[in-house]
Amino acid sequence: MKLPFIEQNFISASAPFKESRIILLGCPYDGSSSFRPGARFGPSAIRKASWGIETFSPYFERDLGEMRIHDMGDLELPLGEKEASLRSVRKAIRKILSEKKFPISLGGDHLITLPIIDEIRRIHPDLHLVQIDAHADLREEYLGETISHSTVIRRVVDLLGNGKLTQLGVRSGTEEEFRFAKKIKSIVSTDRKSLRALVRRLRNRPVYITLDLDVIDPSLLPGVGTPEPGGLTFRDLISLLEELQPLHIVGFDLVELTPDYDPTQVSSLTASVILREMILAFARNPKH
Repeated sequence: MKLPFIEQNFISASAPFKESRIILLGCPYDGSSSFRPGARFGPSAIRKASWGIETFSPYFERDLGEMRIHDMGDLELPLGEKEASLRSVRKAIRKILSEKKFPISLGGDHLITLPIIDEIRRIHPDLHLVQIDAHADLREEYLGETISHSTVIRRVVDLLGNGKLTQLGVRSGTEEEFRFAKKIKSIVSTDRKSLRALVRRLRNRPVYITLDLDVIDPSLLPGVGTPEPGGLTFRDLISLLEELQPLHIVGFDLVELTPDYDPTQVSSLTASVILREMILAFARNPKH
């Protein structure tokens, strides 16, 4: 008798690797967390919570069951070893890209985005990053470290060059960070007019999206490493994703869920729904 067991993967992400176009990868690294550690438990919390949601999105009127998705599980990363952990993330992303798959990464703190971008830009030299985040993450260094979740987007700018970063939802940073953002004109309003202008500007370029869950107001999603009041509502975020749909998305990540700071598990469940919506919004089109 074959007994039914709840799978450990994200809901509906059980297709074999070779038969799937969309690949989920857990990157449980939080070695650069500067306030509340624990984001390494984010990927597994998202998967577990996903079994309490539906595969169908009433917002995009699409269903995960119509897609071929493979969940690779979590990388086994050496605790306290930043360089080795980032190399492991890089190696896994390189494998996914070598098979011409669509990469979706689950953090972990925001530093996981750096090796991912570095690999994707080798395939898409004209890559543009759209960062959806409460924090600018544009510091030159933080406590003497130049490679950190507080400096990750500054390092991405170093890789991609000026003019290839758009920041949405940013409401926290140092004076120097905001001065730098103004210089490179990276912060864009999330109103409909501004988003549509952004889509027109980037329509034919490869775009990677990184979404830090602290962009959501912490009264609604408190389980993050660095909560920042004044954020988006869930419905605000869905509207933002709707506006970004026409872009040529080549991958995305979802980072900074720190589930143990929310005993209600609402943060994990909301993160699961956001992941579902992002998959259905951005990974549905074979041209991506």
